[in-house]
Amino acid sequence: MEAHNSIKRFIVGIFISMMPLVLFAQDIEAKPQGIERLRSQIDRVIRGENENFGIAIKHLESGQELQINGDTYFPMASVFKVPVVVEVMAQIKEGRFSLDDEISIQKPDLHLGSGMLSDLDVPGIKLSVRNLINMMLKISDNSATDILVTKVGPENVNNRLRSIGIENMTVNRTCQDLILEAIGLNPENYRGLSLEDVHKTRRKEMAENPDAFEEATKKFSQVLKDQSTPLAMNMLLEKIFTKEILDDPSCEHILSVLLKCQTGLRRIRGDLPSGVNLAHKTGTIGGTVNDVGIIYLPDDLGHVVLTIFTKDTEDDTSDVEDLIAQISRFVYDYFYFTVE
Repeated sequence: MEAHNSIKRFIVGIFISMMPLVLFAQDIEAKPQGIERLRSQIDRVIRGENENFGIAIKHLESGQELQINGDTYFPMASVFKVPVVVEVMAQIKEGRFSLDDEISIQKPDLHLGSGMLSDLDVPGIKLSVRNLINMMLKISDNSATDILVTKVGPENVNNRLRSIGIENMTVNRTCQDLILEAIGLNPENYRGLSLEDVHKTRRKEMAENPDAFEEATKKFSQVLKDQSTPLAMNMLLEKIFTKEILDDPSCEHILSVLLKCQTGLRRIRGDLPSGVNLAHKTGTIGGTVNDVGIIYLPDDLGHVVLTIFTKDTEDDTSDVEDLIAQISRFVYDYFYFTVE
């Protein structure tokens, strides 16, 4: 009996001594491993707003990737200017026009929204296609964009996307039409108007039906126009970088302009170390605050394609920008310190 008790005590002692190792092993197993650590960091940042964020991440050289709501549609806002420039460069390659062709700017060409072109006096201005692209991508000029969208045609942008295997992205409207519909106004009532008359008509219509603005704003993200999934946008950026679409000079030209983007300094770029190259494009309207781009990791560690879309956010734009900057820094740190 005493021998039996001794054996029992011995077994119990071994079990107790092994408990810390068992618990330690369980603790290791419970902690996210690999790229799931990055997901865990991002989840903590966007906690409570997961449905409002769409994120796609891919390190091109290693193939490591991560998505959050990657197949969900989000309004692109001015990010739609990326597929537009792809179609512009494609039509140039096809010989329909050239980068150096000049376009005379008329009063009806000046449109609502961001940029500087609408502050200039016309007629009397001629801009090359090259400079219209610069204005569209560097400072997100809406008037320059709408001139190019009208020139190439939204339906051709979509056909091009489908031809290169991108399904879940559509371009439907000019910037001005998008803005007008977002505030509950009919773009057909503004065709051919000068910007001054657009403002007058807009103020008059909004005064007559103030509820239309609030109603349209609530439904904006539900309208499947000018929307994309994060995965589709990441795919387009990857194809531009790897030159799977167009030719090398065309893709290089797009990247060279995106590398000089001047908007959204507090978004993907916000918390990145000084000197890190970023080719990107921002977009903002209502509850949508977006930034998409390619982070060039230093020390030859590769390139990260990153899409961060948002919708229906109730926070101030600056608060959403802070979240985007945090996510971007997590992405940068993860790949910089794990890629060999």
